[in-house]
Amino acid sequence: MKNIILSVALLAALASCRNQEESSKPFRMVDSTAYLLAPTVVTEKSLNDTDDPAIWINKADPSKSLILGTDKGDLTGGIYVYNLEGKIDTSLSVFNLKRPNNIDIEYGLDVNGTATDIAVFTERGRNMIRVYALPSMQAIDGGGIPVFEGETERDPMGVGLYKDPSNGNVYAIVSRKTGPSGSYLWQYRLTASTGGVVSGEKVRAFGEFTGGKEIEAVVVDDELGYVYYSNEGVGVRQYYASPDKGNQELALFATTGIAEDHEGLSIYKTSPTEGYILLSDQQVNQFRIYSREGTKENPYEHKLLKIIKVSAQESDGSDVTEMPLNDVFKHGMFITMSDDKTFHFYRWEDIAGNELKVVK
Repeated sequence: MKNIILSVALLAALASCRNQEESSKPFRMVDSTAYLLAPTVVTEKSLNDTDDPAIWINKADPSKSLILGTDKGDLTGGIYVYNLEGKIDTSLSVFNLKRPNNIDIEYGLDVNGTATDIAVFTERGRNMIRVYALPSMQAIDGGGIPVFEGETERDPMGVGLYKDPSNGNVYAIVSRKTGPSGSYLWQYRLTASTGGVVSGEKVRAFGEFTGGKEIEAVVVDDELGYVYYSNEGVGVRQYYASPDKGNQELALFATTGIAEDHEGLSIYKTSPTEGYILLSDQQVNQFRIYSREGTKENPYEHKLLKIIKVSAQESDGSDVTEMPLNDVFKHGMFITMSDDKTFHFYRWEDIAGNELKVVK
């Protein structure tokens, strides 16, 4: 009996030593999946099937910022516009669209000499991307910009916007339901005519694809000049966002640990060069959080820092901002789609916990 007690004590001591050793290691990944994080706000429900959100910051008054979310009805789809309390603004929302899928926002497109904020989304049922001015939510695309013209595989899904800080050019990077490896995504430069109508000019096709599933989620880091996309079931791929820098793949990460589909991507910035990349691990209702910056040895190595389980179910799309919005979202907001026709708003500090940085 004494030997058994001593053995148990020895095992406990060894376990304690291992725990102390692990806690001293840098980049220690924290798994918070044992805790289900509740949202601060759940939006009013859409009609069909929510998919992807985008945050528009009202720079004059951040408390009047807007949340835009796609609703994937085949004939009765829409872009729902919410306030920070999750209430739908029907005067700004756009209805009767044909399967709008993903949406993104960019600031300051030159439209007849006026810097115009825009929302761009894919309208899958029409093989187009749409461009709307913000905050008025008025269409400025002449009815839509066709994408993947001449291809047998069109069906646009994801979109990420990039504004080149060196010259102010604005681009839409568009993914599709399926396509060939090496040219799965197409990139379009967005420009406005003298009449104020925005059109798109294809400037490149790029993007590796392993087949089997699809590429939907696309996010762009304007400041660092990178585009990331989810190759579902495989990993997250990283390229230069500028078409002038070539089509070399810079990284493939998040290749292990995902239950099934790699989905929504978003970037929280703690400085001009640092922050976090958030990836939806869709089927297990959690997000895996990676370092935005690389390491000294490899600038394209994105380390897994934290896993957090959320109340949102089967989340496709997400967005995040580090900007303070109001007294509730003082350090930014993280938004995820949930498959009950809603979007969930989380305070960034609740996502960060004690392990990640909060912009103050």
